[in-house]
Amino acid sequence: MYEWLKAIHISFVIFWMAGLLYLPRLYVYHSNSIKGGELDLKMIEAERNLIKIIITPAMVITLISGILLLINYNLEILQSSFWLPLKLLLLLLLFGYNGYLTKQRKLFALGERPKSEKFFRLINEIPALMTIFIVILVVVKPF
Repeated sequence: MYEWLKAIHISFVIFWMAGLLYLPRLYVYHSNSIKGGELDLKMIEAERNLIKIIITPAMVITLISGILLLINYNLEILQSSFWLPLKLLLLLLLFGYNGYLTKQRKLFALGERPKSEKFFRLINEIPALMTIFIVILVVVKPF
């Protein structure tokens, strides 16, 4: 059962990260759209659907499967290693990033342009970098 749970966890992490990588890209285009225009309305719908249909369900399943994996993990190993607390810290930062992107969507839906195109291009790299660090921690276990 543990291996199946791990497979589910990894699969939904991939879906969640795909959404977190795509959403800021939508914001890049949305930030340059005319308020109330056709592109603006399409971006509002696309952003809402991405969060509602992909990002949030994938995040929830990632969280639940991760908690179940922790419950089934050898507790002695957890107490003697530093990689897991560091991974969990990075994960908390990703949850915060997810929340931040969700807030930006709400601002766009209200007709605001919360940040520039350049800003959204820059923050688009955050989930990729976090994923690299998390994968290294989990696979290599350097600490």
